[in-house]
Amino acid sequence: MNKKKFKNVLVVLGGTSGERAVSLESGKACINALKKRGYKVSSFDPKKNNFNLINKKNTDVIFNALHGKDGEDGVAQSYFEYLKIPYTHSGVISSFKAMNKLISKKIFIKNKIKTPKFFAIKKSEYKKNSVQKIIKIKKINYPIVLKPINEGSSLGVEICKNKKKLSKSTNWLFKKYDELIFEEYIGGQEVQVAIINGSPLGAIELIPKRSFYDYKAKYTKTAKTKHVMPARLSKKKYNEVMQIAKKTHLVLNCRGVTRSDFKYFKNKFYLLEINTQPGMTSLSLVPEIANYKGLNFENLVEKILLDASTNK
Repeated sequence: MNKKKFKNVLVVLGGTSGERAVSLESGKACINALKKRGYKVSSFDPKKNNFNLINKKNTDVIFNALHGKDGEDGVAQSYFEYLKIPYTHSGVISSFKAMNKLISKKIFIKNKIKTPKFFAIKKSEYKKNSVQKIIKIKKINYPIVLKPINEGSSLGVEICKNKKKLSKSTNWLFKKYDELIFEEYIGGQEVQVAIINGSPLGAIELIPKRSFYDYKAKYTKTAKTKHVMPARLSKKKYNEVMQIAKKTHLVLNCRGVTRSDFKYFKNKFYLLEINTQPGMTSLSLVPEIANYKGLNFENLVEKILLDASTNK
């Protein structure tokens, strides 16, 4: 589809997830960018209205600016498919697989993409002693990263340096989530790679002042996470991480833009996760990477828009 067919753009933003505030910020930035590019833009917040109430007559294309549950996990995408309106980013199945950390990790392993050692436990299976037994069997060392299987923006992530902290964090997280991943903490450099329309855009390094690149480090200016663009890697290693991110994007059948999060430790890259709806705020990494490569924010947003389609 060419630009002329996309006259009326509906930016879907907000939603009901824990990332609502960030989604609103991403959506507003994209609305301003699309208006500057000459599109007629309106907005839709699924917290205020059901997806079924999207006006098909006045919508040529949907720009999906949602983050987190119901926006990034295939739910919103299934509505867009049902409405037969072209939409940006990845499709139903790809979004679901990428958002579910357990499923995506299994896909990484199957495709020989290195990821930290892990195991998952459901709330119904949880017994304090069983966790410690599995840790010994799996030979997972402390610190252990504890996280829900389907949250974004590092929500609910806890780094546990000992049994006491792990037990406390596990009990607390199971009050909110039904399934958790226990993952061996990997030190080293934090490197994140942006892919757009199947091609690597660039790799950025993060040096957070906090213990890791958590929600506050991502979205608050006071957290002062240092961004190094391009990432401090040899040319060979820089190209290697770009190719791993591209492979991940392709094996999950993603579309539009994705951001893959890596740790680089002892000459190896460990893929933590892939994000199919990366942030588009003033502090977000994909726009920063794009800008370094000569692709300004307005052009980046339009490039994402022009890849929109149905039946992904």
